[in-house]
Amino acid sequence: MKLEDTAARFAAGLLLIAIAPVLAICALSILVEDGPPVLFRQVRIGKGGRPFRLLKMRSMRIGGAGATITAHGDSRITACGKVIRRYKFDELPQLWNVLCGDMRFIGPRPEVPEYVNVSDPRWVAVLSVEPGITDLASLAYRNEEALLCEQEQIEDFYRDSLLPRKLDMSAYYIRYRSFTTDLKLISLTIWHSLRPQQHDARQIAEQFAYTYRG
Repeated sequence: MKLEDTAARFAAGLLLIAIAPVLAICALSILVEDGPPVLFRQVRIGKGGRPFRLLKMRSMRIGGAGATITAHGDSRITACGKVIRRYKFDELPQLWNVLCGDMRFIGPRPEVPEYVNVSDPRWVAVLSVEPGITDLASLAYRNEEALLCEQEQIEDFYRDSLLPRKLDMSAYYIRYRSFTTDLKLISLTIWHSLRPQQHDARQIAEQFAYTYRG
């Protein structure tokens, strides 16, 4: 195992211990409002096209049928889910995925199999590295649910318009990332998770010399 991988897993373990109270509060809130299970598991595609089970805090009601992706105002989202999604607390269990070696702290967000196209050069670039909890695209489009709710055909818009933009940003970051940009990305991710009202996608993209396309 590479030293970098060992360090990432060690850091993930420490962070899981440190945020245990936050996870406990989220779990209790989910149980009180909608009962078990607390965690949501979903198959995603990782490096080299390898599938794995991504973990999230459950933010939607049990048995709610609907689209794989979620738009703002989706009736399946619980009251507790609205809060944990706004502050991205639902993503915290993915530290376990980092600990297990499925993900890293920084890398393209892993997608569900139905949206992955291995014949697309952008997907080839994205799948050449480990997926992550955050990257430039996921930070810039952290409010993608608001974009989706404006569309009549949500899944078509996501597949044909929004996802290609995210892939372009992820591929760009893979090419030009450095230790400095990684530090900046982590700092901005934490800041905008705590202060979501100050999120400005265009301004974020400009900090990484990328032209945001909306």
